[in-house]
Amino acid sequence: MGLFRRMASPPRKAIVDIGSNSVRLVVYQGQPRCPAVLFNEKVMAGLGRGLAETGRIDPAGLAQAHGALTRFAAVLREMEVTEIRTVATAAVRDAANGAGLIEAAGALGLNPEILSGEQEAMAAGEGVLSGIPDADGVVGDLGGGSLELVRVADGRCGERVSFPLGVLRIAGLRGKPLEARVVKLIREAGWTKRGQGLPFYLVGGSWRALARLDMHLTGYPLPIIHQYSMSPARIATLGRTIAHLDKPRLREVPGLSSGRAGTLADATALLGLVVRELGSRETIASTYGLREGLLFEALDPATRAQDPLIVATREEGRLLGRFPEHGDLLHDWIAPLFAREPHERIRQAACLLADVGWHANPDFRAERGLEVALHGHWVAIRAAERAMLAQALFTSLGGGVATPAPLAALANADELKKAIAWGLAIRLGQRLSAGLAGPLQRATLRDDGARLTLDLAGADRALYGEAVEKRHAALATMMGRMPVVTG
Repeated sequence: MGLFRRMASPPRKAIVDIGSNSVRLVVYQGQPRCPAVLFNEKVMAGLGRGLAETGRIDPAGLAQAHGALTRFAAVLREMEVTEIRTVATAAVRDAANGAGLIEAAGALGLNPEILSGEQEAMAAGEGVLSGIPDADGVVGDLGGGSLELVRVADGRCGERVSFPLGVLRIAGLRGKPLEARVVKLIREAGWTKRGQGLPFYLVGGSWRALARLDMHLTGYPLPIIHQYSMSPARIATLGRTIAHLDKPRLREVPGLSSGRAGTLADATALLGLVVRELGSRETIASTYGLREGLLFEALDPATRAQDPLIVATREEGRLLGRFPEHGDLLHDWIAPLFAREPHERIRQAACLLADVGWHANPDFRAERGLEVALHGHWVAIRAAERAMLAQALFTSLGGGVATPAPLAALANADELKKAIAWGLAIRLGQRLSAGLAGPLQRATLRDDGARLTLDLAGADRALYGEAVEKRHAALATMMGRMPVVTG
């Protein structure tokens, strides 16, 4: 077999999503609760374009979709994906010639299934719950051929409905005709004011593109769409603004594809009407949707209940850190100092990621921690919490008590002060233990309101060298305590 043996790769799963606007392949690998995206490719086939008028998918769209599926099937073979699920949504479901594309996909070995409108809504709701476990409101999934609404609360999907209001179907229905149609459909379905005072969670490429545009126009300092919020008033303003944005201006928006740019005006008009009819107080963007929902709904209850932020940061710490088990030990060791504070899970995530900068140049370890926290593919975390995570890692990796940009624009001073204390506590624990389990398991750190006492028994007293003493003093000063060591 030779000197070198190929390491077995973790199982790979894939979703092939034949949507009304795009045909996409996503390959996942890693922890079931929040698998990493190994490969992601889409083709804007526009299968729903003209469907309302003709009842058929345009031949050019069919050819483009078939070409995409042929390539995807070849990629899946090369990647040795072990589990493939292929789904088709509104355009294929409603088109008179949709069966031909299903047959073509089947001939490629993709074994497609056509989702009903209710199944689409359910998958979108499950996707939002996967990425925002405490979501409580209405999920709206805007595709090219349909709009699905689903009520989510307490980790579950409730009532759901599907409307023929896809962004490709409403082109040309601006103004009063569109308003009349939206109002009629929502009222007849009994969904008027169903989201009163609750968030409206945005799923779908067109609405994510709208969030991306707003971030660009407002100079938002964090280029992360997931859980980005917009008020109904802001959506109304965007609707007026988009009418005056030409193609060169839209091309300036980072990550905004030309295909999505063309549907922005219609998507914004529809969103404003839906939010008004539901009575939603705000919109929250979700990068998790139908595909993630299909994965999430297949998990066992225990795995579904896991915190995706903790699972993901623990895995990242395992991959990038020197001492994979050290993060959980650090968290348990410093937890008594912060027992009455909120944000425990963010503090735990900081401990799990505390060693991610070790392989960077020593002069840039703090910056590495900042980048991992701010730009990592984390979910179930708000912008302010990302800033706290970034501050804790920046401080723990030697950045001191300064607050680098853009953290002060994302979190308030009290939140960042708490995160600095976390970072200093992590920094003390790492230096004291040298990354080993024993010292943290034997030593204790106590805060009585006046003294910050480090208890070191017996031979462990020798661990209290100059570097440990300095870090102990830095943490005590930050907390307004006197550093004391016993043992």
